[in-house]
Amino acid sequence: MKKYKRIFRYIGQYKGKILLYFFFTLLATFCSVISLGMLAPFVEIIFKSGESNVQATALQSNALGSYIQNIIQKVVITQGKVSALGVICFFIIAATLLKNLFFYISAYIATPIRGAIGMQLRTDMYTKILSLPIGYFSEQRKGDLMSRMTNDIGEIEGSVVGTLEGFIRDPITILVYLITLISISPTLSLFLLILLPTTSFAIGRVSRSLKKQSHALSVQSGQGLSIIEETLSGMRVIKAFLAEGIMQKKFVSVNNSMFHLRNKMSLRQNLASPLAELMGVMVLCTILYFGGRLALNATGNTLPAGNLLAYITMFAMIINPAKSLSSSLFNIKRGGAAVERVELLLQAVDSVVDKVDSKKMLSFNNSIEFKNVGFAYGDKTILKNINFTLKKGKTLALVGSSGAGKSTLADLIPRFHDASEGEILIDGINVKDYSIASLRQHMSVVTQEPILFNDTIANNIALGMVNASQQDIERAAAVANAHLFIMQKENTYQANIGDRGSKLSGGERQRLTIARAVLKNPPILILDEATSSLDTESERLVQDAINKMMENRTSIVIAHRLSTVRHADEIIVLKHGEIVERGTHDELITQNGFYKKLVNMQAVK
Repeated sequence: MKKYKRIFRYIGQYKGKILLYFFFTLLATFCSVISLGMLAPFVEIIFKSGESNVQATALQSNALGSYIQNIIQKVVITQGKVSALGVICFFIIAATLLKNLFFYISAYIATPIRGAIGMQLRTDMYTKILSLPIGYFSEQRKGDLMSRMTNDIGEIEGSVVGTLEGFIRDPITILVYLITLISISPTLSLFLLILLPTTSFAIGRVSRSLKKQSHALSVQSGQGLSIIEETLSGMRVIKAFLAEGIMQKKFVSVNNSMFHLRNKMSLRQNLASPLAELMGVMVLCTILYFGGRLALNATGNTLPAGNLLAYITMFAMIINPAKSLSSSLFNIKRGGAAVERVELLLQAVDSVVDKVDSKKMLSFNNSIEFKNVGFAYGDKTILKNINFTLKKGKTLALVGSSGAGKSTLADLIPRFHDASEGEILIDGINVKDYSIASLRQHMSVVTQEPILFNDTIANNIALGMVNASQQDIERAAAVANAHLFIMQKENTYQANIGDRGSKLSGGERQRLTIARAVLKNPPILILDEATSSLDTESERLVQDAINKMMENRTSIVIAHRLSTVRHADEIIVLKHGEIVERGTHDELITQNGFYKKLVNMQAVK
């Protein structure tokens, strides 16, 4: 049960409501016992000859029952058996009414708790995803994470949280009925105490494989979501390369696996209820046989007929909650795999966190310095022995072949990753000593691929800047050469740009990301070459916007087109994670090394 610890902690926040639910469920069960207990005096009145008092019956097993029994006996004596039957019917109706009222109140209390637990679990997962370092997501399938957020939490809500209500209600019902049955006939109840555990063991054997099948289904569901996400994102490429058949074959394979797993789980799960009912009826027949023998015992008359009828009826009422409890056990087994997958994400180690005594970075005044910095992901070394100093207001360009470590080096400054060795200093203070929020407040990042959200133009520019005015947004757009094309849109700044900015051209999307960086107005800029995938006209507009944005700022530029960094104050050339050359453009050309080869390959003059 350790894996359900988090869910129980959520439930613990509603202790008062859980106690109320328990109380009203208990009341409903007592009312049910009373309504069924009325069958005993009913039988006694109908089948007993004479006008004498009705025999002691099942109702006398508790104080309230004895009180009702006395009322019935007085009515029999003073007004006759017919009037007593009317009183019995009244008590049955009243008890049934109260039972259902109390059950409704208990459900009214429990339903919001069930929904709240699912909501809180979903919120905690989303919060955890936001806090995890970028490196975590490079090792995870996006579709699998989406499956955990949707399918697995849905499974937990339906099969685990949804059955917790039954884990309170059903045991209470079974326990109260069992106590009543024991008070009516300890001899017959001995059979129950022997037979019921046997039936529970048999049902438990059937449910063992559900957890394994549920885990396999969750994995397949994650793969299916990944294929859907990749298909929607890469539709142009799929159609251009006539890969529709390949993608369909992949999806059909996963979909068929899910179909067969669901079938197996459903067949095994659907076996729980009929199995519980069959075994319940077998136990009931045992009770009928031995109870009938006790009732027919002419000498002892150890079990009056009315009590036998009440006993059998109450036992029959145990079958439904027993079936429900067995189904709950199946559901818990099935949901266990979903709980484990969700817990795996929630317990993922967040390696980039604030120190307890972290400082707030108030300003950037002097320099950014790398001292013997290295970075490794698992067993793979990405960067090693990186040393340089970037003065405030200067521009540093990072160049090199793909996979040389340029983006990783830049990501270490805002602590998207933490260096494995060495230290990165800003104004002489290790970046790990600053709070993450205050550190990133002084930086803006413009990536090669424009990252936009399905929202308005204004909200995309003002991302993270909750107090930005419309005038501030328009001013930033003007600096980014975006104001003119925005004003040509039907709803100008309130126009929705679609999923990932699909309603805009590549140059328009990139200029919006630059406007976003301008609005933040940070002293440090990290630019992953923003013009490499644009046409000539868009490149000119975007490059002009970048030049204006970089004025009076400290910039780290990841360069793919070397023509864009020839005026950088320093160029660092990376190869296999190490600095192999450094200097200005002219200095590196005279060295006639790796940088010059790159320049010649791109025909940069």
